[in-house]
Parts: sequence; structure tokens; C-alpha cells
Amino acid sequence: MIGTLRGRLVHKRAAGVIVDVHGVGYEVMMPVSALSSLPEQGVEVFLHIHTHVREDGIKLFGFATEQEKQLFVTLLGVNGVGPKLALNILSGTPADMFSRAVAADDVAALSKIPGVGKKTAGRIILELKQKLPAIETPRDIIFEDALSALVNLGYRKTDALGALEKAAKKKTAAALEPLLKEALKELTERH
Repeated sequence: MIGTLRGRLVHKRAAGVIVDVHGVGYEVMMPVSALSSLPEQGVEVFLHIHTHVREDGIKLFGFATEQEKQLFVTLLGVNGVGPKLALNILSGTPADMFSRAVAADDVAALSKIPGVGKKTAGRIILELKQKLPAIETPRDIIFEDALSALVNLGYRKTDALGALEKAAKKKTAAALEPLLKEALKELTERH
């Protein structure tokens, strides 16, 4: 199996590319997002490759990142999703937005991807909900930033965590600044 390719980009078109590796031109199908990130023709490229073997041939699918490749392989595990549809899904939506749509059971968002109907979207959600890595919500990121800020101000992590938990329960503390203010108020009341 071919896992990666490093070579000179010979030809770029809508369906994929041809990469010359020591005189052998490999035809690689790619999602639009990965195609747009490639340099101009004649420049060396590095691609993460999934080798798809069937009785009627071998096809190579290329990706800019290992995460994109893993999502493609995961999509292939869904009943009724083949390489063409999986490539279409990755072309139709960024990987993080796709993962968020699956986590949120958003059939409507997935149905907007060309080739994915409501039935297929429902099947994708059902089969992938537990397989995709958890996506951090903006609240989690804000909470982590606030915790880091409090620790950098000299508060012990356990004290800062307790104050942030109490502050997060108040509806006004949804953004970073109000959350920090509320946590600081809690910390000063304790001492």
C-alpha cells in the first residue's frame, strides 16, 4: 500500500493531480480543499495517500493532512458511502465543520453537501457519532483560556477551577472577560 507520496506536481485539474516520483506519474484524486492548498505545477509536494483497491483497479486518494485522510477512511466505513461520496463530502465541507454537524445531529447541514441526502446524512450521523473525535466547543476554549489566565496571575489551579465553575453557572459569564471578572470576584471573596 502507498501511504504517502513526495514528488513533483506535474498536472493539476478539478478531479486531482499527477505527481511525478522518480519518473513514475501517480494519478491522485483529491478533495477540492486539498487541491486549493497545493502549490503551482513543477513544485515538490507531499501528500498523505489512501490506496483504495478494488477488483477493477487501484485508485489513490490524496490529502493535505493526516486528519483529512483519517476522516476519509472513517467515512468509507459508513454503509453506502464509497470513495467518490467520501471525497465529495470532504470537498463540500471542512473536516471540523463536518465533525460539528455530526456531533450536533445536524441532518440539514449534511444534506446541503452535494450527493448527500437526508437518509444518507442520518446514516452518517448514526454510524459516526461515536467514532469521530470530540470537538471542543467555544465554551470549553474560553474556560481553558480563563483558567490559564488565573493560574498566570498566581492563583492555584484548584482554586481557579472552583471559582470558574461557579462563575460559569451564571449566564452572564459566557465570554472570556465576564467569566474572568466573575471568577476573580469569587476568588477575592474567599480570601
